Amino acid sequence: MHRSVRYFIAVALIATAGCNSASTNPETELLLGHYASLTGSEATFGQSTENGIQLAVEEINAAGGVDGKQVKVITYDDKGESREAGAAVTRLVSRDGVKAVIGEVASSLSLAAAPICQEAGVPMVSPSSTNPKVTKIGDKIFRVCWTDLFQGVVCAKFARESEKIKADTAAIFYDQSSAYAVGLQEEFEKAFVTLGGKVITKQTYQAGDQDFSAQLTAIRAANPQVVFVPGYYTDVGAIAIQARKLGLSVPLLGGDGWDSSKLGEIGGEAIDGCFYSNHYSHEDPNPKVQDFLKKYQAKFGEIPDGLAALGYDAAIILCQAIDRAESTDGAKIATELAATKGYDGVTGNISIDADRNAVKPAVILEMKAGTPHYVTTIQPEEN
Repeated sequence: MHRSVRYFIAVALIATAGCNSASTNPETELLLGHYASLTGSEATFGQSTENGIQLAVEEINAAGGVDGKQVKVITYDDKGESREAGAAVTRLVSRDGVKAVIGEVASSLSLAAAPICQEAGVPMVSPSSTNPKVTKIGDKIFRVCWTDLFQGVVCAKFARESEKIKADTAAIFYDQSSAYAVGLQEEFEKAFVTLGGKVITKQTYQAGDQDFSAQLTAIRAANPQVVFVPGYYTDVGAIAIQARKLGLSVPLLGGDGWDSSKLGEIGGEAIDGCFYSNHYSHEDPNPKVQDFLKKYQAKFGEIPDGLAALGYDAAIILCQAIDRAESTDGAKIATELAATKGYDGVTGNISIDADRNAVKPAVILEMKAGTPHYVTTIQPEEN
C-alpha cells in the first residue's frame, strides 16, 4: 500500500470509532501528532511505532484519557524523506494545532523536523532517534531511547568482552549518508579502542546500494574478528548475504537500526549468528513486557519489535507528562517531560536526564533461524 505525505491517518484512538479529519473539540479531546515512515525503504519502523502508539492511546482513553480528555492522534507518512518529515511536522503544528509530537525513528528525519517543533514551542518526543544531536536542538525536544554515546559502548563491550565474539580487531562498514550510522560508528570505534581493541579498516556505502563486493573484499583482506555494521535492516540483510558469499564468515554486529521482522526475511541464513543492540527483547520474562506482548499480539497478530515497544512507551510518557502538567502549554508539558524519573516501561526503567535523553539499559540480541533471541542486558553506568 502506497501513501504520500498528503495522505494521513487521523485516528481518534478511542474504543468506539475512528475519524477521518483533524477536527477536534479542545474541551473534550487532546490532539497529538505523529510523523513516521509508513512507506519507503524503512517502512516497518514507522508502522511498528504507529502500532505501539495506537495500543498505548487506546489504553489511556479506556482509563479516562488525559486530564479528562480523550487522546486523538494524527499520523502523517513522511516516506522516510527529510523534506517530507519537515512538511509533515509543519502541517501538524501550524495547521492541525497539535499540542505535542511523537517522532521520528530515523535520526536524520528527527534532525530535519525537530527545529520546527522547537520554534513553535511544541514538545517533541522521539521514540528511537539515537543520534546525540537530536535533543541538542532545544529544550522542547526529548527522547525515550538511549543515545549512541551509550549504544556505541554497549556494542563495543559486547564485541570485546562477550565469549560469543571476544574480538581484538574490528572492521567498520557504515552508511556515510546516515546521521545515525555515522554517529554510531564513531562512538563504537572510540569505545572499542578504549577497551583495548583495534579498528583495522573502515569502509563506507550509501543507503540503497546494491553491490557491496568491493568494500567487503577489502574487509575480508584485513581479516577482522568482527564487522560492525551500524546500518538499517534493508541494507544489512543484503550486506550479510554478500559477505558470506565472499567467504567473510566472522560475526556482523550492529545497532538498533537492524530491528525489523524483515531482517531475517532479507538476510536469510546469512544473518544467523550475527548480533545487534536493541531496546528490549520480547523474551524478557518481566511481567510488563509479557503483558505488552500479549496485548500487541492480540491486536496486531505479530510479535512486537523494539520500535513498537518504544512507540508505546513514548506515548505513555508524553500523556503522563501532559496529565501532570494539567495544561496543554508547551513549556509546562516540557517541564513535566523533563521531570520523568523511574518510569517502568516496556523498554526498561526510564529516567530523563538533564539533556532530555533517556537513561536506561540495552539488550543484545542474536539472530537465529531468522529471528532475534535474547543474549544479555547491559546497564548504563551510574553517574
